[in-house]
Parts: sequence; C-alpha cells; structure tokens
Amino acid sequence: MSARLVLDRAGARSLLQDTGFRGGRGIGVPAAGALDRDALYLLNRLMGNAPDAAAIEIALVPPKLRAEEGAVRLALGPGLSGQVSGENPRPVRAWTAFTLHPGETVALRFDAGCPVALIGIGGELDLVPALHSRSTLPRAGLGPFGRKLEDGDAIPIRASADDPGDLTFAAPPRPETGPLRAVPGPQTEWFTDAARESFFGDDYIVGVETDRMGMRLEGPKLAHSERGADIVSDGIAPGAIQVPGSGQPIVLLADAQTTGGYPKIATVIGADLSRLARLAPGDRLRFAAVTVEEAEAAARDRRAALDRIAESVIPANAGRVDPRALWRANLVGGAVDALCPDHFPHHPEPEGRP
Repeated sequence: MSARLVLDRAGARSLLQDTGFRGGRGIGVPAAGALDRDALYLLNRLMGNAPDAAAIEIALVPPKLRAEEGAVRLALGPGLSGQVSGENPRPVRAWTAFTLHPGETVALRFDAGCPVALIGIGGELDLVPALHSRSTLPRAGLGPFGRKLEDGDAIPIRASADDPGDLTFAAPPRPETGPLRAVPGPQTEWFTDAARESFFGDDYIVGVETDRMGMRLEGPKLAHSERGADIVSDGIAPGAIQVPGSGQPIVLLADAQTTGGYPKIATVIGADLSRLARLAPGDRLRFAAVTVEEAEAAARDRRAALDRIAESVIPANAGRVDPRALWRANLVGGAVDALCPDHFPHHPEPEGRP
C-alpha cells in the first residue's frame, strides 16, 4: 500500500538528504547528503531501512507533517520532539520511531540550541534519484524536488510500513564533548609555527556565517607564512579547514565546492564530522591533532559503537508507566480490605480491630 507524507508546514530549510551524490565530484558536483551522517545511519537502522535511505533534514523552523492515503513510519533524530494530533494524540521524542496514521499530523519542535535535525522516513521513497542519490543541492537544482521543500509538497512512499509500535534504542547515543579531532594539513607549510600552535591550542566560536557549505569560525587570527594566503586550486573534501587572507578558519561541510584555492591547515576526521552538524552559532569548539592512522582507527571504533546502539532496539514505552492507562484500567475498583469482615465473610474478624 502506498502513502504520502504531506508537508502542511515545510519549515525554513527542509531538504531531502541521504548519504550524498556518488560519482559526481569529478565533474564538480559537491557530495551533499545529510550533515549528521551518524544520526542518518541510526534512524535508518531503527526503521529497518537501507543505510543510505533518504531523510528530511530540517533547520531553523521545524515542519508540520501529515500522513495521507496510508500510514507513514517516521523517526525523530536528536534535538527533536513533537506532538501527534488526530484520533490518538500523543507526544513523540527524539530517537523514537512511530507510525503516523492517515489523517494524523505531527508538529515538531527543536530542543534548545539544536540547529539541525533529521526526520527518518520508513519505506522507499517513490522519487527518481540523481547520481545514485535522492539528496538535494538547491544551488544546482539537483534532487527530486531540486529545491528546499515547500508548504504543500508531498513525498510519495512506495509501501507504507507495518506498525510495530513506537521503538527506540535501549542506550541512545550521548552528546559528545571534547575537542574535534583533525589531521594537520595538507598545507601546513603555508602557516607560521605560531599559527599552527594557536589553531590546536585555542578556542574558536562558531560564527553566524554558517550554512551547509561551510562554517566560519571566529577566534585567534592565523598568520600565513611567506608563501601567502593562496595556493593553486586543489581538491577539497568535507571537513577540510581553509584559512583565507582574513586568518579566520572556515570548516567545509557537505555542500562544499570540490576544489579551492585557500590553504588548508587541517581536516576534521570522518568520525567527528557529524558533531559539526550539532554546533550552532555562538558555540565554542577546540581542535586536537591526530595522525591518519589514529583517524582510521577512530572511524572503525565509531562504526562499531553505532552498530552496538543500532542492535539495541526496544519498545519506546519499556519501563515507563502511563498514568492514563492506569486510570482507564480502573485498578482501584477491585481493591479489598483484609481487615474488613465483609470482604472475607468466612474469616473471623482480626483481633484488636477497633
């Protein structure tokens, strides 16, 4: 049975994103895809999707969604909660998969300080992929819609999911703290010794000039060496940290260009890239230098940790008491008083009863 997920309110920046375009960087197409790849992987595992299934990435103003024609299975990523309206009104929480039945709506809200979040969608989207992806790159018009989602847009789903009830993880991932790990280079010689020491020793603040293409940081000015602030353009990957003539670093993100002419002082490792998606303007961060070998080990450890979380799916209400359910069960109606002879007519009245 097919279904449609309708955006009654699209929000400020809602985009379909999966793991990104494949095979396009050689012709200048950015990787795109979800900023928080860890959350995408876990949400898809929670719903039984393929690991690269598309989700809705939202920012700034959350959407209001409605199921139409059939049931739609959804899952909320970290930083999100909401309220389902319809025949069975109920709250929904982060790291929870739930079923939105036809006619029901869910109004979502951000937790304080959450800049970007994901909404997983169960089942296969009935949308034509481009470059093996259903991601969206608005400035190039790429993606099933070729733009951000708008009020009234409907996402068709080929088969509505079964309803196994609300599910979550027994041990959802905890917010990570500590420095962001980065491999120095590849143009470390374009910076003074003092600049390199400052970059890995001082705090930076996320600037307001931040979007899916890059995150501008505010902090100590990094001085270039006598080589200057320009290089012959070379390849760039998400996580690369460019330093233009201003001396203020720019961390490149999912929609970053494929080449660039500013020297790169370091590159954030893959295991920590998803942490960048959870930083908002005004947040502080610090970098720590690691080797390529340490970065590779961290990537393996991160995937193993995600797999352990993904294998711990449990009912979302496990261990919780629903006061409304207790009230409906009318437990008080069957209570008896062991000291009352009327309740036990064949028993003598206890001694000492007043």
